[in-house]
Amino acid sequence: MNRQMCKESHNTNKRRLKLGDVLKFVIFFGIGLFFIYWFLLKLSPDQRASIWNSFLEANWWWVAAVMAETFLSHFVRAMRWRLLFKPMGHVPSRNNTFGSVMVAYLSNLAFPRLGEVMRCATLKTSENIPMEKSIGTVVTERLFDILAFAVILLMGLLVMFGKAKDWLYDVLSQKFAVLPRLWVVIVLGIVVAAAAVLMYRKYRTRWIKNRLFAKIDSIVMGALEGLRSIFKLDKKSIVLFLTYSVCLYALYILGGWLIFRAFEETAWLGVRAAFVMYIFGSVGMMISQGGLGAYPVLVWQAVDIYGISEVCGLACGWLFWGAQQAVAIVGGMAYMIYFSVKKRSTISS
Repeated sequence: MNRQMCKESHNTNKRRLKLGDVLKFVIFFGIGLFFIYWFLLKLSPDQRASIWNSFLEANWWWVAAVMAETFLSHFVRAMRWRLLFKPMGHVPSRNNTFGSVMVAYLSNLAFPRLGEVMRCATLKTSENIPMEKSIGTVVTERLFDILAFAVILLMGLLVMFGKAKDWLYDVLSQKFAVLPRLWVVIVLGIVVAAAAVLMYRKYRTRWIKNRLFAKIDSIVMGALEGLRSIFKLDKKSIVLFLTYSVCLYALYILGGWLIFRAFEETAWLGVRAAFVMYIFGSVGMMISQGGLGAYPVLVWQAVDIYGISEVCGLACGWLFWGAQQAVAIVGGMAYMIYFSVKKRSTISS
């Protein structure tokens, strides 16, 4: 009798789990649709028309290639992040780490930096890694990305190619009557930076009493500590970390080259133009939530250097942005369901 009752109870729980899984799928699918609807409401009629035109004109095989590249870049980022847990004695699974990154990209569409908290929270529930440790690795990763982008930006300015270099010089010439030589600017920047570091080290103990300086000092010291944590990795992991980083930035540039192939007007553009577009687009991602609005405009500004029309440039930008967000929404929703079901199954067992 007791066995039969236990069996019936078990079957009832299984039915509830299946019903719960269906409800979760419907809810999270609805959340994804809400994100799409919410973004479309923010767009002007002209912007919506540009997106529609991009759908009509684009070669969707190349768009699919862009989405595959985006998916792969997220996986590479996850594998790089996973390395930072090794010195702490944690080795999260590849699947859970990748899933956490996908959830982060979805969450960032709603609120700035919510994704950084969400990916740490998902690893807490799936791998039992303390939040404070995960947050430390995220800070380290972001600081490295900022430093790497600064280097890439400097390289871009130093080796800006052909028409892009002429365009930059023309823009600056319109704002400044006399342009100093590039080497003068670089040397001056190094001298100013060196002087700032020397003054900081000399007067730090005296200025630390000031609240504002103390706040700045804590940020600077925290940033340095975060960057130092990378060097706590063994040599093999450091090589892997740098290799993943190079692959990640290369994939971002590859994405631009692939989206160029989707339009006849931009199909002739090469890797150099994709590199310029990566720099412009990265700025767009920084100055607006998820790059909404700013990213496509800056992509257009990048390809405008090469004589691409405004209509095609905006269409290219919106389609490139849309393909990346589609991957974030679909992948993020799938992994939110996965983590929710996994947690429920763990509790029930």
